[in-house]
Amino acid sequence: MMQIPQNHFRDALRAGRTLIGLWVGLADANAAEALATTGYDWLLLDGEHAPNDPRSVLSQLRAVAPYPVHPVVRPVVGDVALVKQYLDVGAQTLLVPMVDTPEQAALMVRAMRYAPEGIRGMGAALARASRWNRIDAYLNQADGQMCLLVQAETVQAIAHLPAIAATAGVAGVFFGPADLSASMGLRGQANHPE
Repeated sequence: MMQIPQNHFRDALRAGRTLIGLWVGLADANAAEALATTGYDWLLLDGEHAPNDPRSVLSQLRAVAPYPVHPVVRPVVGDVALVKQYLDVGAQTLLVPMVDTPEQAALMVRAMRYAPEGIRGMGAALARASRWNRIDAYLNQADGQMCLLVQAETVQAIAHLPAIAATAGVAGVFFGPADLSASMGLRGQANHPE
């Protein structure tokens, strides 16, 4: 049997280590692999503003797997079914955009965990994440390797920020200054002092 991949990115966040990464919006496995050789701690495979979907992310996950870089996947939206697909193809860390409330954050936590703690579908036998059931006790170990980051990008999210950040299972909050400034009526002014 195989061992579950350890989420060293999540471990480093918990330890308070500074991690440096790069946004990858090219939707190309060769580009992702080339960038994986450059020494970054993480690469964000962007599906919100780049033309990535689960199939192109799968190719990029395979391309970066041999390198000491951690892939972070940003889906287009925080959708339970889409989260399941990204986790099943092997993502362990997601950055979910436009999380405005603690309820949305809690739903994304549940989407990343198997029952009874969560609602992630039980299709591991068909999934790359479990190496098609070749990882010993994958279903019992997977939740412990997941890492959820959420994006606060609206006035509503900022109003709920303490509760979002305190949501059990949320490992971090990323601020989206462009969307936040637009939400504040300051479109195109991401560097505005407010």
